[in-house]
Amino acid sequence: MQELTTRQVNINDSFWSPRLAVNAQKAIFHQWKQLEATRCIDNFRLVTGEKDGFREGWFFADSDAYKWLDAASRIYALNPDPKLASPIDSFIALLARAQMPDGYIFTYNQLHFPNQRWVNLQIEHELYCHGHLIEAGVSHYEATGRRDLLDICIKAADLLVRDFLNASNDKTCGHEEIELALIRLYRVTGKENYLELARQFVERRGRTPLYGIHWWLQRNNFMKRNAYPNQLRQDYITEHPEHKSFRLPGGNYAKKPPFSKLRHRLNALGGYYAQQHTPIRKQTAPVGHSVRFGYLETAIAMLCREKSDESLLPTLEQAWERMVTRRMYITGGLGSAPEIEGFGGDYDLDPEYAYNETCASLASLFWNWEMALITKNARYSDLFEWQLYNATNVGMGQNGDTYLYNNPLTVHRGVTRQGWYVVPCCPSNLSRTFADLGKYIYSYDENDIWIHQYISSETTIDIGVPVKVKIESELPWSGKVLLHIEPAEKRKFKLHLRIPSWNPAAMIQMSKAVREQMIENSEEHFAHTISSARLRESVEYQKQVTASGYDPRFSWFTSLNRTWSPGDILEFNFDMSIKLRRAHPKVKGHTGNVAITRGQLVYCLESVDNPDVDIFTIQLDPSTLSEELVPDLLSGCVVIHGNAIDGKPLKFIPYFLWANRGASQMTVWVNSK
Repeated sequence: MQELTTRQVNINDSFWSPRLAVNAQKAIFHQWKQLEATRCIDNFRLVTGEKDGFREGWFFADSDAYKWLDAASRIYALNPDPKLASPIDSFIALLARAQMPDGYIFTYNQLHFPNQRWVNLQIEHELYCHGHLIEAGVSHYEATGRRDLLDICIKAADLLVRDFLNASNDKTCGHEEIELALIRLYRVTGKENYLELARQFVERRGRTPLYGIHWWLQRNNFMKRNAYPNQLRQDYITEHPEHKSFRLPGGNYAKKPPFSKLRHRLNALGGYYAQQHTPIRKQTAPVGHSVRFGYLETAIAMLCREKSDESLLPTLEQAWERMVTRRMYITGGLGSAPEIEGFGGDYDLDPEYAYNETCASLASLFWNWEMALITKNARYSDLFEWQLYNATNVGMGQNGDTYLYNNPLTVHRGVTRQGWYVVPCCPSNLSRTFADLGKYIYSYDENDIWIHQYISSETTIDIGVPVKVKIESELPWSGKVLLHIEPAEKRKFKLHLRIPSWNPAAMIQMSKAVREQMIENSEEHFAHTISSARLRESVEYQKQVTASGYDPRFSWFTSLNRTWSPGDILEFNFDMSIKLRRAHPKVKGHTGNVAITRGQLVYCLESVDNPDVDIFTIQLDPSTLSEELVPDLLSGCVVIHGNAIDGKPLKFIPYFLWANRGASQMTVWVNSK
């Protein structure tokens, strides 16, 4: 199965186009201003000697600048705005001046420890930062065809090959990213050493003897090293008292359970935190930091595509199954352990402790897309959709200049959208993913076309003859979808249409001309409903209730093999009825509670809409639920109305829209009679 580039797909969607416009016209410029205001970009100017001052931000802050450059490049590919080209070009030129002659670039060491590198790989994220630089270079090259940034990245990657190819098993990064970056660079350059190094980085995980001691020694060494710049900072402030007033943005608030610090230490010492606890073919359960886990799984899946290593796929499938059935929230959010920003145990899904970092959902999107391409299984595209609309979309505010780092499902206090964070990894990660949305809608091979997402768009796919495909979708507010198939000439091929898990019995209808042509040729009638075999499979899945109440395994591709002609039209009418979902009985604290969904959207109660109700203790009367499209609420959305058993009115809004109207309380799970 092959993917299209973003530039091959034109999105014109009533739901997504305004979102993408905000991303390209406001969010990306806001992020650059914040990187300048927090002096992240100045760190590179300090390295070149072009500015005086003191380095700001975490030791891995370079990655935030690289992610912005990656996002800006992807946006520029579709919107070549001169206003965006200016900071892109100036930053690339700055990077060229900051990079050392052998390709190394890591401002923390360059400024504070110029004679040291690769010292504490499990802690200090040098390879992680180089990975995001390389990804930015690939994205910029794909967007512009220019080699200035790509050559910087190749220079850095060649250094990594010299220093790490065929090195010992302890030479891996504590935060995965370099692996998938090297594979992307290989795909552009064809240089086998990049692919081989990525493979070795992946294969080394879990093979360091006595890893806990190894991590502890590196952590202690980092603490000693970091004391030096901290002292330099104090000395600098003494000499420059005006610098004392500078403050980086605050961190995100997350409610943490008891013994969080101890849990973090044990998780790290055991290797689970950084997926170093066992070799990758034995990693059949999602553990540790959820973003790192997602990036690792993405890299492994990418290797499967490039190396055809069938021994890796069963592990990926088992880890995915464990995640979906036991360790994922109803929104598709990942991470129930705030202290490690990652996974807890099976059925450990407390809605208030839910961390669900935005970047974790993005990592899962990347992984699921790779799995869809490898297996041609609809379940991965279904989870992609569910996480995109709920766990991911919630991360960026409507105006593009406020964000959520973590995404709990019950909020009594504390979590509000902010314009920036001291660790701003999510904003630009969101922006680069939104910019690439078009590539996740279609795929193809010699005689097949797959429709993964029903987002209004059009593209032309060459499968021997050019086939123009156009989707007109009213999702997520209405269930009507039209699909236009326009081959340049009559051509027989298979069209694979994803039937979503939230509507596994979707009806497909045809235009009159197509229906008559099929009857004339004694082909199968095209008014398609769920097959008896699929129904039996669905019943089996119902016996295996997921922890969250959402199950992407209900999704499937229906395959339509026929001779297609210009003017063929298919119509979907998805059932958008309101559904009550219940958690698995093993999930503590959910007895009697329900989550409300409609289509692919999860809904919530927000205090701003329910000022006279205690949203945490009310008891819902499900028989009173109804829906209404409200054009003037949150740029237009379908709200769900209902009553509590005492008659008090309730208003539910889509979860991804909460916290756009100031600080408020919120809950997804409500008690139901």
